[in-house]
Amino acid sequence: MKTTATRPKITVTGDGRGMVGHAGARLLADLADATGLTSAFSQALAGLRQRQRQGGHDPGRIAVDLAVMLADGGEAIADLAVLRDQAALFGPVASDPTAWRVLSQLDATMLAELRAARAHAREIAWAQHADTRGDLPQPAVAGQPVDGLVLDIDATIVICHSDKESATRTWKKTFGFHPLLCFLDNTGEALAGLLREGRAGSNTTTDHITVLDQALAQIPDAQRHGTPILLRADSAGSSHGFLAHIRSLREHHLDIRFSVGAAITEPVRAAIRAATGWVPAVDTSGDLREHAEVCEITGLFDAAGWPEDTRFLVRRERPHPGAQLSLFDTIEGWRHQVVATDTPPGNGSIQHLEARHRAHARVEDRIRTGKNTGFGRFPSRIFAINQAWLQLALTGIDLLAWTQALLLDGDLATAEPKKLRYRLLHVAARITRTARRTRVAIAANWPWTDALTSAFSKLTALPRPTG
Repeated sequence: MKTTATRPKITVTGDGRGMVGHAGARLLADLADATGLTSAFSQALAGLRQRQRQGGHDPGRIAVDLAVMLADGGEAIADLAVLRDQAALFGPVASDPTAWRVLSQLDATMLAELRAARAHAREIAWAQHADTRGDLPQPAVAGQPVDGLVLDIDATIVICHSDKESATRTWKKTFGFHPLLCFLDNTGEALAGLLREGRAGSNTTTDHITVLDQALAQIPDAQRHGTPILLRADSAGSSHGFLAHIRSLREHHLDIRFSVGAAITEPVRAAIRAATGWVPAVDTSGDLREHAEVCEITGLFDAAGWPEDTRFLVRRERPHPGAQLSLFDTIEGWRHQVVATDTPPGNGSIQHLEARHRAHARVEDRIRTGKNTGFGRFPSRIFAINQAWLQLALTGIDLLAWTQALLLDGDLATAEPKKLRYRLLHVAARITRTARRTRVAIAANWPWTDALTSAFSKLTALPRPTG
């Protein structure tokens, strides 16, 4: 029998010196400093430090360490040990009880201060991007860029496996929370999030208004008032009160428009039957999509209650096996979806506008990866602590997005967090000290060593805020 190659024989010992793991996560911690996030969090939570003994851990730094831990893939406060037990790399990190104590003291006022601190750091991060890489990226739809900023609002269910405050039965007959979130499609940043009980309604107007207003407050003034903004949501965001609020924002000099899913009521069904002028739909690459068509049905039914000048587009396609169909779809032989938008005529074909709305589905990927970056598991039985945890998870998502936008190139600049952790953040290194300097040496034969060392070099070169 021919002998096959085997792995080299090894002997494992526990007496290594100068080794660290998760060396790439130091990039996230340093970026928090470079964008002013650490100092802004320290100022926001300065009141907590006054209550603690002198020489204790800075509460703002604790919050940043928790955000870094979540961005690095940690799931519980106990995972802070990965940072704490490597003081040569991450410096002094608070104990688990101290971190719990900080989270338990974050009331509504302090959470608002943390949101303001995040907005301050975002303004610096965007200015650094403008100085080093130019304008923010524009999301592409059907082969064409979408001008301005694109905000996606969507809700998700986070299942709880134990009894927690405000965790209730959900509309999917599971048990847990039903947070509502807003992401920026241009960069993947997590602009806002609202933790809600499991039975919270999908189309609650006040919740949508709260999340949108918090998301807009995260956008720097120059972009918020000087850039077109598109808000996308599924049919849960089509309540007339929410759309009226979006329209009212224009009175505050915001160039904001909406693209939301719309329910197919009986008048809409009649309009679809009467519609003519169907044209082929396009796919994500801009090519014509087989067995799918688009038509505008504006004016073919009474749109009372909708904002003035709202347009209605309908897409029909032959259903794929297993598609959920209504009785109307079954009779007509097509699957129908309706989009409501106040984008005026002359700003893109109906094919492009419909494809632009379908790109809202990208938020599902943001939520999926976000659940692996903190908000897929809430640690406490106390609702207020879980609210604070959500804000730190959003902060961790931002740190990853800023790292990709400012420091990475190629496929790493668009990679999902799992790939970033596997290739960059969790890499091992050796620490040495010479001439009062600490040197972190990554293996020369690691395939992504150049990418990581280049990212640290770019971080060092980022312009820093003054004053």
